Amino acid sequence: MTTNTQARVTIAQLDNNSISESFLRKGLRRLSRDYLTLTAIAILAIFTLLALLAPVITRMLGVDPTTTNPSINFLPIGSPGHLLGTDDLGRDQLARLLYAGQVSLGIGVAGASITLFIGMVIGMMTGYFGGFFDDAMNWVITTLDSIPSLYLLILIVGILSPSAGTLVFIIALIGWTGTTRLIRGQTLSLRGREYILSAQAIGASPWRIMFVHIMPNLISIVLISLASAIGGLILAESVLSFLGLGVQPPTATWGNMLTKAQTFFVRGPHLVFLPGLMIFVTVLCLYIIGDGLRDAFDPTIVD
Repeated sequence: MTTNTQARVTIAQLDNNSISESFLRKGLRRLSRDYLTLTAIAILAIFTLLALLAPVITRMLGVDPTTTNPSINFLPIGSPGHLLGTDDLGRDQLARLLYAGQVSLGIGVAGASITLFIGMVIGMMTGYFGGFFDDAMNWVITTLDSIPSLYLLILIVGILSPSAGTLVFIIALIGWTGTTRLIRGQTLSLRGREYILSAQAIGASPWRIMFVHIMPNLISIVLISLASAIGGLILAESVLSFLGLGVQPPTATWGNMLTKAQTFFVRGPHLVFLPGLMIFVTVLCLYIIGDGLRDAFDPTIVD
């Protein structure tokens, strides 16, 4: 390779890096002015921190999520020793909400992360290689998308034993198609860029091009998809719990706590209100974050 060719390749790579860095800075600057999204991020961070610190918090308060005491069942919010009251078996509601948050948020984050990983890898491969592989994967995606996802989810959960691990596996199995379509489209638009052609000219392998040159340009899309997917999966777990196919007691999730509490709405309205509020606020924050990230990293917006 001549010196001039090497110089052109180096300049193209430097230009690409500077563009990416400038795009990231611009997105973060827009995000710093979006107070609604920042508020949603702060609320979600607090919920996550409380769920992670559940063992510490319950130990400090002297409560336990599994200890039953029917003599103090249906205590209201603000009762001495039980800040958020107790359920029908006398279990502390605060402790159960904290531990349930671990499971509900864990299902959402784990399921969405695996789904996005599968969708990103397959999407980049189909968009970059094209040809028969692209046609075959499009057929698979079209076939899966033609089946109602909730029906397929209920069918598989009905065959397997409902648990947190089962839900994550099933969600990863059927939820990657939408992300794959999105990543494939972006990869198709990127593979003809000059810096990709330069990398091909100097002999970079397809895998290096996909994971080093193309994937960094997909990060903003992945973050937006991740926020929306986590919220959707928390709702999906709640729906399955309502149908009796979610995570089974005694393991607590916000979904199965809300489902069981409907029976005791008159005697313990706080048992319905609190887990429902956690689901509503968490999912709302996730969708606000996804919408805010989309606006912040939209390359068509000029400011």
